[in-house]
Amino acid sequence: MVYSVGMTYDAGATRQRIFQAATAEFAEHGLAGARIDRIAAAAQANKQAIYLYFGGKEKLFGAVVRAKLDEICHAVSLDPRALPEGVGRLFDWYHEHPELIRLLLWEALEVGEGQVEGEQERKESYRGHVDGLTAASLPERATAQDWLFTILGLVAWNFSVPQLRRLILDEPDPERALARRRAAVMDLARVLAEQAIGARA
Repeated sequence: MVYSVGMTYDAGATRQRIFQAATAEFAEHGLAGARIDRIAAAAQANKQAIYLYFGGKEKLFGAVVRAKLDEICHAVSLDPRALPEGVGRLFDWYHEHPELIRLLLWEALEVGEGQVEGEQERKESYRGHVDGLTAASLPERATAQDWLFTILGLVAWNFSVPQLRRLILDEPDPERALARRRAAVMDLARVLAEQAIGARA
């Protein structure tokens, strides 16, 4: 991108455009299939800016995943004392932001059991949520860890395998199928919350 005399360069806006373009590119193609030149073109930025701001494709992918996870953590809280409602909001968030599931699935396929980019920071974030659950309602840390992973799985699976959702529910209307699943997951969350709070009592 060439700037003429009198034009100003907005670094913050450029970073945001790169980030948005990278989110779409990685969600569509994964880490291995994504192309920096396509991200640059979509962001109306040059490739050098991407390397300058993010340090390369792997670090950019890690930054995108961490930011999407931070976004959902700030949007939804999971308190065992109001779990069904929180799970309903989490379900709605995944429905409205399908890119996160795609990013996590690509990461799982491409990284497997290996370390993910920014692993320590992501661990610290999850530890904070586990600590909050332990302090609020759950009897011990291991219970909170298992509980959090289970809840996330109950919700995310609905959006990870839409073909199974359609086949098993035998529901041709995707929105009706999602409404059924949302209600079912909230019911399961209610049972989990009652068990967790009862164990602490």
